[in-house]
Amino acid sequence: MPYVTSVLELMELLHGSPDGRRLRTAALLRRSHPSDKELQLAGLLHDIGRLLRLSDGTVTVGVAAEAVRPLLGERVARLVRLSAAPFDAGAEAGAGAGAGAEAEAVATLRHARDSAGAADLDAGVLEDWRPLLELVAAGACRVGPARNAPTPSVRRGGREGRSGASRDEGRLRGYQFPGA
Repeated sequence: MPYVTSVLELMELLHGSPDGRRLRTAALLRRSHPSDKELQLAGLLHDIGRLLRLSDGTVTVGVAAEAVRPLLGERVARLVRLSAAPFDAGAEAGAGAGAGAEAEAVATLRHARDSAGAADLDAGVLEDWRPLLELVAAGACRVGPARNAPTPSVRRGGREGRSGASRDEGRLRGYQFPGA
């Protein structure tokens, strides 16, 4: 199975097949959902399957989605896969919390993709998307606490010194707060 392992590799792949519709889809999503960076990138990559070829010359939507998963994360891969799927996106997104939001994101992506064909929009150039690809790739590859988890310096319930760090954290750094 092919994997896209770096933003540079992904950019080279996208440059190999310039497609204004891909850029317009992403631009429409940027305008309608400016805070949903993963949705915007799914719009940019919604047809990446056409650019990937297996050794036998075939490619599936699942393979295309899996190709970007290690670089851009689970959500981008899922949106790419579901946006091309002919079945109900809400059913595959799952019945758990957030399934309705994912189904809505897929519907939004499909609408933007369909609208991009008729849109007369200056969508910029592919290089405009490199910083966002790098940002999402850095977040998808991050090892450690969850994105919204409190950092040790904002831990609640402990006694804090002047720097905002707890006394135990100060000891770990070799600093003793007065009176410790």
